[in-house]
Amino acid sequence: MNINGKYTTKYGLPEKVIFCKKCVMSNQRPASTSEFHHTAESKKVTLNIDAEGVCDACRTAEQKNKIDWDSREKELLILCDKYRKNDGSYDCVVPGSGGKDSAYAAHLLKYKYGMHPLTVTWPPIMYTEYGYQNFKNWIEIGGFDNITFKQNGKVMRLLTKLSIENLLHPFQTFILGQKNLAPKIAAKFGIPLVFYGENEAEYGNPIAENASSLRNKSYFTMNNIDEVYLGGLSIKELREKYEIPLADLMAYLPASINELQNSNIEVHYLGYYKKWVPQEVYYYAVENTGFKPRPFRTQGTYSKYNSIDDKIDDLHYYTTFMKFGIGRATYDASQEIRNFHIDRKEACALVKRFDGEFPDKYLKEILNYLDISEDRFMMLCDKARSEHLWEKVNGEWKLRHTVNCDGIDDK
Repeated sequence: MNINGKYTTKYGLPEKVIFCKKCVMSNQRPASTSEFHHTAESKKVTLNIDAEGVCDACRTAEQKNKIDWDSREKELLILCDKYRKNDGSYDCVVPGSGGKDSAYAAHLLKYKYGMHPLTVTWPPIMYTEYGYQNFKNWIEIGGFDNITFKQNGKVMRLLTKLSIENLLHPFQTFILGQKNLAPKIAAKFGIPLVFYGENEAEYGNPIAENASSLRNKSYFTMNNIDEVYLGGLSIKELREKYEIPLADLMAYLPASINELQNSNIEVHYLGYYKKWVPQEVYYYAVENTGFKPRPFRTQGTYSKYNSIDDKIDDLHYYTTFMKFGIGRATYDASQEIRNFHIDRKEACALVKRFDGEFPDKYLKEILNYLDISEDRFMMLCDKARSEHLWEKVNGEWKLRHTVNCDGIDDK
């Protein structure tokens, strides 16, 4: 405890843990994991829970069910009609690695709305066998042209290791590269539209970015380049301490002003125009692009088809459990509540059973790849636990508060 008798907190998290009354998510969930860190320990913005005890994500879901989706589709048709090309060139970019969301988005745009997408892929750090097969099925069965940007493996491996060492966030730099790739490819090929899937729209973020906002992001980044952080270290530190040339780090940064100079790219989220129900998206991808679920249950949750292409996915969700007390089952169950597939009672039972399950299937392979010992990794996990969330009881870590009200401080 600190001198005021209160528990110390990390990551800018609120000291009081509150669970949403509709789903099973708590106010400890960071609102975004894909933004640049401009300091070594950026203060996070977390999920808001209103005075009635309902989180922003559930409020967004309530509004989603009131939307006139026919009207939204008309907006999509107008957008597609504005940019659709009939000269054989691409008219939109769809980023993805062949998961259900990108498979759905690309197929719908091409075969229902007559667009001509170029799919682009920032590949996983360590493909799973079934994830790679889904990627091939997406391109070969779905029928798409694809550009895969295979990042510098030496730099990707180092940045992933540093992200774990400094942030306990295996995907921090990966997410940045993945997010920034599509506008760069669009600019290079003179393609006016980028379509992401559901995530940003699903959680209440803007429906689009225009060329001006992309340029502003580029100006800010390049004018403050040495203060931008990747893997918990500034670019200046990465260049000086690890002797990484700036050219080898540019893949993780927004498109440069030169790249955007003659482009008028619009970035849109298909989930704004189409009601995005993950289970239905999954069935669509199975039927139309040969998508197949994991051949076994995902560790840490009860599902088999969400985020299965990278071996590090399971480890990532385990680290969110360490830092925020929120595991993969919490994310999955909350989403399924909002889509009326399960009720809160069932979700609470699933969280109790699966949240925080140790992801040992690929762990040794991952740690060997990153040159981190298992003892070192477990030490980093313990170091990342915030005092207001965890307490060690008889040699075992216990959550102070849980959605099932059986934490050590709930009694």
